[in-house]
Amino acid sequence: MEYVDRHDLRTRTWVAEAIRKVEADSNRSCDTHLHVFPLPAHWGIGLYLKDESVHPTGSLKHRLARSLFLYGLANGWIVPSTTIVEASSGSTAVSEAYFARLLGLPFIAVMPASTSPEKIALIEFYGGKCHLVEDPNAIYEESHRLAEESGGHFMDQFTYAERATDWRGNNNIAESIFNQMAMEPDPEPAWIVVGAGTGGTSSTLGRYIRYRRYTTRLAVVDPEGSAFYPAWVSGDSGVTAPGSRIEGIGRPRVEPSFLPHVIDRMIQVPDALSIAAMRWVRDVTGRDVGGSTGTNVAAAVQLIKEMRADGQRGSVVTLICDGGERYRGTYDNDEWLASRGLDIAPHLAALEGFLGE
Repeated sequence: MEYVDRHDLRTRTWVAEAIRKVEADSNRSCDTHLHVFPLPAHWGIGLYLKDESVHPTGSLKHRLARSLFLYGLANGWIVPSTTIVEASSGSTAVSEAYFARLLGLPFIAVMPASTSPEKIALIEFYGGKCHLVEDPNAIYEESHRLAEESGGHFMDQFTYAERATDWRGNNNIAESIFNQMAMEPDPEPAWIVVGAGTGGTSSTLGRYIRYRRYTTRLAVVDPEGSAFYPAWVSGDSGVTAPGSRIEGIGRPRVEPSFLPHVIDRMIQVPDALSIAAMRWVRDVTGRDVGGSTGTNVAAAVQLIKEMRADGQRGSVVTLICDGGERYRGTYDNDEWLASRGLDIAPHLAALEGFLGE
């Protein structure tokens, strides 16, 4: 492995230029759109979808990858020729591969073997290498090993997600949501609904809501097989679970970046409902979304039903996490669903009846 003097002026110059390149990417990207979901006007409730799929790498994880690279560069962990290693189920690795290519650095994604072929192809498109493991719990140990062997840096999104982003503002996702809601009928949302993969997004939102003294409540949704929901209910952070079938959210263990005390409520969503909601959003809005977006929207629908039952008016905001094109062979494939015993028909019928209630 090549030795790099982190105190050498040439190294400092390279790091400064790398930070400029990452910041320039942010400047070019600007902000993401906030779409209005069509609900009946007489309900007095607005549902908004913040479309994170329009980032250059197509998902919410573009924000996280940018923050992790800036964090690593500013901490002196990433220098010229550093091999970047990440444990990821897909979208974070896609975004990190993009930034690694931007900086001319090697990238290795350590991923469960079940990761969708579409995401693997995207990582390889950006020049990354995919290291697949059969046991999803082995991705952490393998990532540490590969980083040590290569003299590289393990990004460790599951530890650093909650601290790499400036939760006070600086155009983070929380500040962006509230700025974009400013001219809406109910500018301060009753609920913001997000899923938890690392816990970074929910941590940023929960902290920002408290810091700005908003009355908005934060609901975090969790799919089947994830440890986050049972840990939040029981208060036991040592809970483990099989792992999630909804890529991008849910974990087999409680990650260090998951901060339960900034969350007002957690909602567990069955996988069949997540996938039904994913398809329903496409049918209603024309926007092609992924499975984790379906999880978000399913929980938002539940909250809206509760608001209506209580005679409440107001707004609910959630996220489009990524696009449905990444899941053609899985969530969008009826044979794949049948092979896993997932029957979405009853859930799809219930969602289709929701707007007519």
